[in-house]
Amino acid sequence: MHPIVFYTAIFWTVVLLGASIILIIRAHTLMIRLLAIDTITLVLIALLSLLSHFTQEPYYLDVGLMLALMAFIATVAVARYYGEGRIF
Repeated sequence: MHPIVFYTAIFWTVVLLGASIILIIRAHTLMIRLLAIDTITLVLIALLSLLSHFTQEPYYLDVGLMLALMAFIATVAVARYYGEGRIF
């Protein structure tokens, strides 16, 4: 990957991470905060994959996969609690 493309991708993912954090702080409803937290996890997974490509270490991809799994479970649990008033 060309270094300019790599650093541009890093820059935009950090900008998206900052915008998502601001959205969490300023959001008024639980569902908007939940979507912003999902966006943060997706951006963190993108950063981990870029870091994995940069360092040529596959372990960061494993961490990203585990983060995606935990974020999915947490999103389902919070959405179910919000919709039905119970998790299980």
